[in-house]
Amino acid sequence: MESNAADELLLELDSLRIYRSGKMDRLHHPVLAPAGVDVATRVTSKDVVVDADTGLSVRVFLPARPDPCKKLPVLVFFHGGAFVIESAFSTTYHGYAASLAAAAGVVAVSVEYRLAPEHPVPAAYDDAWAALQWAASGKDEWLAEHADNGRLFLAGDSAGGNMVHNVMIRAASSHPAPRIEGAILLHPWFGGNAVIEGESEATARDMAKIWEFACPGAVGGADDPRMNPTAGGAAGLENLRCERVLVCTGEKDWAGARGRAYHAAVAASAWRGSAAWLESEGEGHVFFLEKPECAKAKELMDRVVAFISAS
Repeated sequence: MESNAADELLLELDSLRIYRSGKMDRLHHPVLAPAGVDVATRVTSKDVVVDADTGLSVRVFLPARPDPCKKLPVLVFFHGGAFVIESAFSTTYHGYAASLAAAAGVVAVSVEYRLAPEHPVPAAYDDAWAALQWAASGKDEWLAEHADNGRLFLAGDSAGGNMVHNVMIRAASSHPAPRIEGAILLHPWFGGNAVIEGESEATARDMAKIWEFACPGAVGGADDPRMNPTAGGAAGLENLRCERVLVCTGEKDWAGARGRAYHAAVAASAWRGSAAWLESEGEGHVFFLEKPECAKAKELMDRVVAFISAS
């Protein structure tokens, strides 16, 4: 009887199954892309081990540059996947990072952070912070030669957007900390124990299960401040260590209600930066990864590029 209870299926989605025992089946197996020259964008990439002890590595993307004397902004990117699936090396995220590096003219650092349940949260947050510090240090030869580490940006989608917020909060209490010019939260994954307007109760419940599975030490379930930035005990949004923020979601994004609430809370806080917003009409969660050539995905890319280009 105990064995049967432990094997009970708690959650099944297209990409994963979670059991009461703490076991998880990954049903999504991303195809990995090798580093090198991307034919479509002419962007060159390479993989770098940042910390051999933890296994933290990054893929660095360098665009073809018309002006070799001009230093480029640095963008540190965190992929999505609910802290439990996906990879910076997958064809999906390799392609997106290469396209972003080419379109925005940035040196992109895409982070291959540790995944739960093998490495429960906060391992992913710790890796994100370590990768940011590494990128800002300019120790890598590509970054030293081509990057302007005075123009540092963060970006991430879904769980990666959540990580962007938490890195900014960590930077506020860390001394010294890199100066972050801008942060881009693409369809960020936030939650909370109480369902908010526009949020599906069933989806909120399922996402809370994944969060608590990925972060067994979560305080207050989905109201853990790392998942709910406006929960009691969360660091004030006025503490965001960033000058500009762009929050993006889709009209039909299951995480959209939380993204809207986050943007509204940041805009209403005492934070001194500027908070921009983009909602893609008729589109769902991270649609720009699934159909990057569609008009709305190109519109989103243009907005991201304009955000980075602004001074």
